[in-house]
Amino acid sequence: MNSSNSRINSDTGQPLLTPSTAANALSTVGQLLSPQADTSFEYLTRRGFVLSTAALGTTVVSESATWGAEAKEVPIPIIDSHIHLFDGSRPQGAPYVGPGGSSPTISLPDDYRKLAVPLGITGAIKVEASPWVEDNLWALQVMQSDEMMLGLVGNLQPEKPDFPELLVRHAKNPLFRGIRHGNLWGYDLTKMVKDDAFMKGMRLLSELDLSLDIANPTVPLLEAVAQLNDSVPDLRIIIDHLPSLEPTVDTQAAYDNVLKVLHSRKNIFVKLSAVIHRIAGKIVRDLEVHRPRLDRLIDVFGDDRILFGSDWPNSDGVAPLDQVVGIVKDYFADKPRELQEKYFWKNSVTAYKWKVKKDR
Repeated sequence: MNSSNSRINSDTGQPLLTPSTAANALSTVGQLLSPQADTSFEYLTRRGFVLSTAALGTTVVSESATWGAEAKEVPIPIIDSHIHLFDGSRPQGAPYVGPGGSSPTISLPDDYRKLAVPLGITGAIKVEASPWVEDNLWALQVMQSDEMMLGLVGNLQPEKPDFPELLVRHAKNPLFRGIRHGNLWGYDLTKMVKDDAFMKGMRLLSELDLSLDIANPTVPLLEAVAQLNDSVPDLRIIIDHLPSLEPTVDTQAAYDNVLKVLHSRKNIFVKLSAVIHRIAGKIVRDLEVHRPRLDRLIDVFGDDRILFGSDWPNSDGVAPLDQVVGIVKDYFADKPRELQEKYFWKNSVTAYKWKVKKDR
């Protein structure tokens, strides 16, 4: 009988990637990325990467979870840079409990792990889905002992008088990787980039080496991101779900122009997430429809500024997690392995500077 660390996939005859082997692989990756390691992330070699995934051995989750001929030998770990956790069963409930038309109510690390590990996902970053300040602490407590949870993008309002105190306090926990802004919770970055208090908060965020996620992009929001980058060029900014932005005839020219502006901004990253989305009210899962935009966004942002993110469980509103992961695996299947590694995990380290549990 096989142990839990060497279970066999009944479809492929290959060893399964289990939570234990995933954690071991992630830990070894962390050793290579640790500041104390002899081999730093910047000098990670092909040999170093093989060593970093030694805990995976020859594990192949399933045919749908591997891509590229080389991946059959050494699977590429996937870091999911965008998931949501919440618990609507708490006495106070939760402001977000899943996408419209579904009723998850509760979304916790164990729920995610059951779906994610069979797909080759070894770690995740939680992006806050609550405007309640106290939910930053709730998320940190939920994530603290879970090796798969690598970081939190929280929610604090930079223009508020108590922002410096709250940010410094939360940043003492290495899991706290930054905050979220954009088109949600009544926020308006187009106005805030003109607000002195907000911009002071952005400079503090940068000084603490934290990042800013930008939610639900529109053309005016992208233009505001460029303005923010003009003022705080060292702040790492991550634009979420950009493939889902469908410019209209009226906004196409402005969209094209702002992409040209963002092209050279080395600290502006983009999540090639929400690839499956609604177009004209219909969910479109056909990769060939989305391929031209993915091609263009990679051309704009380059190999080093693109990240994978699932948006789970919000993504359940358009497709189950296996399809969300599958469409980007299919897209990258014929791309060089180096690009696959950057998209699926390496660039998340650059953008968020996350650490595995033993280093935090």
